[in-house]
Amino acid sequence: MIKVSAVLVIGVIATALSFVFIRESTEAPAMLAGFRVLIAGLVLLPVYLQQRKRYGDSSYALVFKRSLLPGLVLGIHFIAWVVGARLTTAANATLIVSLVPLVMPFLMFWQFGERLQRPEIIATVLAISGMLMLTINDFTISKDYLLGDGVSFISMLLFALYLTVARRYASLASVWLYIVPVYLVAGISTVLLACLFSSPFHSYSLYNLSMILGLALVSTVIGHTAFNYAMQQLRGQTVSIAIMSQFIVAAIAGFVLYNEVPPLLFYPASVLLLVAVLLVILNQSGKPAANR
Repeated sequence: MIKVSAVLVIGVIATALSFVFIRESTEAPAMLAGFRVLIAGLVLLPVYLQQRKRYGDSSYALVFKRSLLPGLVLGIHFIAWVVGARLTTAANATLIVSLVPLVMPFLMFWQFGERLQRPEIIATVLAISGMLMLTINDFTISKDYLLGDGVSFISMLLFALYLTVARRYASLASVWLYIVPVYLVAGISTVLLACLFSSPFHSYSLYNLSMILGLALVSTVIGHTAFNYAMQQLRGQTVSIAIMSQFIVAAIAGFVLYNEVPPLLFYPASVLLLVAVLLVILNQSGKPAANR
C-alpha cells in the first residue's frame, strides 16, 4: 500500500504542475490538449510493445475496442476543461472540477458495487469543506457564466468516468497495456477535432515546445498514468480525494514561479484536505471491490 500511495502522491504533484505548462505554452488550447496525450502515447508506445511481448495481450482490434471509450472520454474531458475554464471564472471552474468525490461513489457503486465506508464519508465532507472554504467567496452565480459552468460540470463528470473505467482493466498484467492505447486513442481523436479550430502546422519556439513536452511527459505520462494505476489498486474515493490536493501543489508552484501569494483561507483549507487524504489512505484495509 505504501508503494501505491507514493505513486499516487507523485501523480498528484505531476498533474498539478500542468497549470504551469498550460500557462506558459502559446499553443491553441484544444490542440495543446490533443498534443499532451498524443505525445504521451507515442513516447510510451515502445513500453506497450515490450509489455505486450512479455505478457501478451488481446488482438489489436480488441485493444482498440477496449481503449475507445476511455480514450474518447479523456480527450473530450481535456477539451471541455479548457473550454469551460475560459467561459466561466477560475473559482467556478476550480470548485466544479473538484466535485469528483461527490460523483465517484455513485460510479463505483454502479460499476463495482463499492460502497463508501465511514472514514471515506468523513474525509469527503472535510475535503469538500476545504474546497468550499477556498473558493466560496469568489464563486459567482450568473447567467453569464451558466454555459461555462455547465461545460465544466460535464468535464468533471467525464474525468470521474475516465478514472472509473480504469478499474475495469485492473486484471491486465501491466497498467501500460491499458493506458498507452488509451492515450493514443485520446490523442489522435483530440488532435483531429482540434484541427477544426486551429492548425498544428506552424512554427514552434523552443520554449513552447518544451512546455508542450512538459505537459505530455510530466503531467500526462507520470501524472495520469499514476492516477490510472492507483485506481486499479486503491479504492475509488481514495484516489478522487487525493486528486483534490492538486490545488496545494499548484499554489506552492504559483508562489515559487509567479510570486502569487495564496489567500489566508488557503492554509486551513489545505489542512482539511490533507486530513481527508490521510483518512482515506489509512482506510485502505477496505480493499477495492473485485471486478465484475
